[in-house]
Amino acid sequence: MELSPNEAEGGTGTSQPSVPSFALRAYVTAVTAVGALAVLFVLGFSPWPDVMSDLMVGPVIFLAIAAIIGEAKPIQLVLGDSESRTLSTSSPFVLALIPVAGVGVAVLVQVLASLTDDVLQRRQVTKSLFNVAQYSVSVLAGGLVYTSLTSTPLLSAPTDSHDAALGPLLLAGITMVVVNWILVAIVVTLASREKFLWVLRTDAQFLIITHLVLLSVGAIAADVASDGVWVIALLAGPVIAAHLFAASGARHAHEASHDMLTGLGNRGSANHRLAQTLADARNRGADGPGLVLIDLDHFKDVNDTLGHPVGDIILREVGARIVKAAPEDASVHRLGGDEFAIIVEGDHSRSRAAAAALLEALEDPVKVDGLELLVRASIGIAVAPFHGSDSESLMKHADIALYHAKVERDRVSVYSPEFDVNTVERLQLLADLRSALGAGDLHVVYQPQVDLQSGRVVALEALVRWNHPRRGNVSPEEFIPVAENSGLIFTVTSFVLDSAISHVARWRDGGHDVRVAVNLSARHLSDLGLPHQVSEVLERHGVPPEALVLEVTETGIMADAVRADLVIKALRELGVAVAIDDYGTGNASLTYLRRLEIDELKVDRTFVSNINADNHDLIIVRSTIELALALGLRVVAEGVEDERTAQALATFGAVIGQGYHLGHPVPAEQIDALLTFAHHTARGD
Repeated sequence: MELSPNEAEGGTGTSQPSVPSFALRAYVTAVTAVGALAVLFVLGFSPWPDVMSDLMVGPVIFLAIAAIIGEAKPIQLVLGDSESRTLSTSSPFVLALIPVAGVGVAVLVQVLASLTDDVLQRRQVTKSLFNVAQYSVSVLAGGLVYTSLTSTPLLSAPTDSHDAALGPLLLAGITMVVVNWILVAIVVTLASREKFLWVLRTDAQFLIITHLVLLSVGAIAADVASDGVWVIALLAGPVIAAHLFAASGARHAHEASHDMLTGLGNRGSANHRLAQTLADARNRGADGPGLVLIDLDHFKDVNDTLGHPVGDIILREVGARIVKAAPEDASVHRLGGDEFAIIVEGDHSRSRAAAAALLEALEDPVKVDGLELLVRASIGIAVAPFHGSDSESLMKHADIALYHAKVERDRVSVYSPEFDVNTVERLQLLADLRSALGAGDLHVVYQPQVDLQSGRVVALEALVRWNHPRRGNVSPEEFIPVAENSGLIFTVTSFVLDSAISHVARWRDGGHDVRVAVNLSARHLSDLGLPHQVSEVLERHGVPPEALVLEVTETGIMADAVRADLVIKALRELGVAVAIDDYGTGNASLTYLRRLEIDELKVDRTFVSNINADNHDLIIVRSTIELALALGLRVVAEGVEDERTAQALATFGAVIGQGYHLGHPVPAEQIDALLTFAHHTARGD
C-alpha cells in the first residue's frame, strides 16, 4: 500500500488538499531518512560478489519484472460505497526474492518497482521518496524476521530455494505488510485527523484476506524458483485472477454507488459519505458538515413537453456545473430525479456560500438542440450538529428546508424547527387537496367584470374555492401555492378550465355574450402542451376561442421568457386572449408586453383602490391605462371598491372594472340571475 497524493497533502477521497501540518512533515521526513539509511545499509554491507555468483538469473529477473508490473498495476479495492484503496501485487514477488536472491536484492527490486510506479504516475519527489523509504523499511523488516527465524545472516548470499522455510517466510511477509500498513496509516491519521485505530480497522477488513492469498503465492514462488522460470510463471494465473476479480468487484461497486446518468455518487453513496464526514467532524470537535440539497424547479415540465432525452441532457449539464461550482472538499451526489446533494465540510457560512455558488452556476441557459433553456433551482440546507447529529436527521431537515424554499419562493432556505410544523400541515393539506379533487369538493365562483362606461357585464373571472369538511373554507392563497409546488396545479387548473368553459357555453347559449377569464400559474407557461389542452376543452363544449381569456402574471412570463413566448403565441393563434394579471407589481414594461402580443392588461388593485386618496397612484393608473389603450390593449382595473373609483376610472377611457363594488365572486347559479336581469334591463322589460 503506497502513499496517495491526497493522503500526503492532508486529505482523503475527494477532499481538498490542505497544507501539511508540522507533525505530518516531520513524520514524512523521519521515515524518508530512515528509509534512505536502510537502502544505504543494504548497498554498503551486502556481499555483492557472493550474491551475484550464486544468483539464479532467470527466476530473479522474472520475479523482479513481476514485482515492477505488480507495483505499476495495483489491485483496486472498494471501501464502503464511495472510497477505494490500491493494493500493490509486488509484495509476493519481493517476498520470494528474500530467500531466492537475498534481502539486498529484494530491497533494491522494491525500490526500482516503487520508483517506476511513481514516475508513471508523475508523483511529486517528496511523495516518491516517502514511498521508496517506507517500502525499503518494510522489506528490510521482513528480511530481518526471516533471517532471524532461519538463523542466517541478514545480508547473506541466497540459499537453495528448496531450503526456504515457508513458515518463517510467511511471517516475514506478514511483517512486511504490517510495517507498510502502519507507516501509511500514521500518514493518513496525521493528514485527515482521524483516529489511528479507526484508519487501521477500516483498511483491515478489506486487505487481510487479499494479502494472505498474495503472500501464499510468494512463498510458493520461492519454493519452486529453482525449478525454473516456467514453473514460477504458472503462479501468474492466481495473481491475474486476483486482479480480474478485484477489478470486477470495483466496477460493480462503482455502479452500485454511482448514478449511471451523471456519474455522480447516488443516494447510498451520499449517506455513506455523510456518515463519514459526521464522524470526522465529531473526532475533531468541529461544526459541520453541511448538507445542501438542490432541486430543479418545474423539471417535470421539461420531461413532459420536450421529452426525457432532453431532460437527461439537462441533468448531465446541471451535474457537471454543480461539481464545478461546489467547494473542492465537497462531495456531489444525485439522489434521484432532479434532486442533488452536496456535502460541505464546514459550518453555516460555508454551506450558504456553496449554495450561492450553485445558483450562480445555473444562471446561464442550457443549450439543447438550438434551444436555450433556463434552469432554476431551490436549495435546502441543514448543518450538523445544529440541525441533526446523524445522517437521517440531517437528510430529513435539509429536505424540509428545501420544501420551504420552494413554497416560499426563497430559492435558499436553512432549516428551522418551525418549518416542521408548517411542512406537516402543508403535506396534510396537499393530501386533502388530492382527495378533494377526487371527491368533487372544489367549486368555481365567478366575479363580474363590468364595462364602466356602459355598465354592462362583459366578462367573468373564474375563481376556485375549497370548502374543507373539517377546516371550512380554505383560502386559495393557502392551497394554490401547495398545488403549484407539488405539480397538482395542472389538475386544479384543468378542473377550473373545464368548469368555466362549460358555464360560459351555457350563458352564451342563453344569449349572453360574455367572456370568461381563467388564471394560469407560471408552470403552465412552460407547458408546450397547454394550447392543445385548451383547444380540446373549447371544442368539447362548443365555445369559440374569443370567449376565453387566460390570465398570467409578469413573474410567470419572466421565469422562462422563451418558452412563455412560444406558449402565448400558440394560444393566441387559437384565438384565445391572453391577459397580464396584477400588472404593476412586477418588472415588465408595456413595450415588452406588446412584443409578446398580449391582448389584455389588468392593473393591480394596490394602485386602483387608492386613486382617490393618493395622487401618485392616480397618475400611475391613468398613465398606464392611456398607454395600454393606445397600444390597442383591453384594460381591466381591479380593486374597484366604491362608486367614486368607478366614476374616476370611467373618465380615463374604455376601462373594464372588477371589484366588490361591482360584484362579489358568486356561484354560477347567481351569475345566471345577474345576466338575465341585466339582459331584461337593457331591453327595457
